[in-house]
Amino acid sequence: MAETKTTIAVDAAGGDYAPQEVVKGAIRGGEEYGVNIILVGKKAILHVLAARYLKQDWLTIVEANEVIEFNEHPMRAVVSKPNSSIVVGVNLVKQGVAQAFMSAGHTGAMFGASMMILGKKDGIERPAICAVLDITGSTPVVLIDVGANADCKPHYLVQFAEMGIAFARRVLGVKSPRVALLNIGEEDTKGNRLAQDSFVLLKDSGLNFIGNVEGHDLSKRKADVVVTDGFTGNIVLKTLEGMGDVIQNIRELGNAGTKNVRGRALLHLVGIDSWARRMDYREYGGACLLGVNGNIIIAHGRSRAGAIKNAIGLAKQTVEGKISDTIEEERHE
Repeated sequence: MAETKTTIAVDAAGGDYAPQEVVKGAIRGGEEYGVNIILVGKKAILHVLAARYLKQDWLTIVEANEVIEFNEHPMRAVVSKPNSSIVVGVNLVKQGVAQAFMSAGHTGAMFGASMMILGKKDGIERPAICAVLDITGSTPVVLIDVGANADCKPHYLVQFAEMGIAFARRVLGVKSPRVALLNIGEEDTKGNRLAQDSFVLLKDSGLNFIGNVEGHDLSKRKADVVVTDGFTGNIVLKTLEGMGDVIQNIRELGNAGTKNVRGRALLHLVGIDSWARRMDYREYGGACLLGVNGNIIIAHGRSRAGAIKNAIGLAKQTVEGKISDTIEEERHE
């Protein structure tokens, strides 16, 4: 009996470089990862962009004639635009047509549509966005939450930790993930009220909690899962993206000024090439929205084809790792 292929729905209308770069990345992802791709967007446009591949049995198009723009209020847009690419894509997961949905579009709308259509996992009060930080090039670090919840209660962070552990085990292959709380110091009493109260709950949670870590520890692999509120996590993520921009510029200037082999070797030796690739949001793909009843991948709004392709790879890993089911299993152990 032939193995059933994973099907990934892709928001072909979402992101700064949609639909051209999204379609290009989706096709590359389908070919490289061996998954079925559903392009969600305006059929007339997508038929032109994907014409060469539409005879392939792994590529289909689903009509969505509305787009949620980045400046729209997320929930109002979700309700008022039922034929938007985001709402249609999330519904494909709800209906079981696709096992995952990926979008580089409006993050708030993705969160709102996923909550409204898919619903939350039992026992999860606030789903969270989980990002993988591959700073060192060895084992990546899971940072959760990176933007879904600006205001948090301490017990939310315990739930974030539980979801991050499930992700680290199933996707990154970490057998016993170490959990830490992002704080302004390592001492138990450091931080604001949220950090202090969260520390106490995490310490008593029975998880493999190792204490507080600071921002500079993210590159030192002191923990496998780092927990924080979405406000702080989003600032951390965007700061790292800004660093990636700077390093990318240094890399490009260096390459332009080093025509000889020795110069290029020097750039490689100091690690600028690999650092730039790892920190480049245009390449690293997406983040997972954990805690909803389905697999949702949120890509950077400025994602080009390479990042879209990588986000599809992450979606496939999330489906194959059965992350959605694992979160419930681990919380009931």
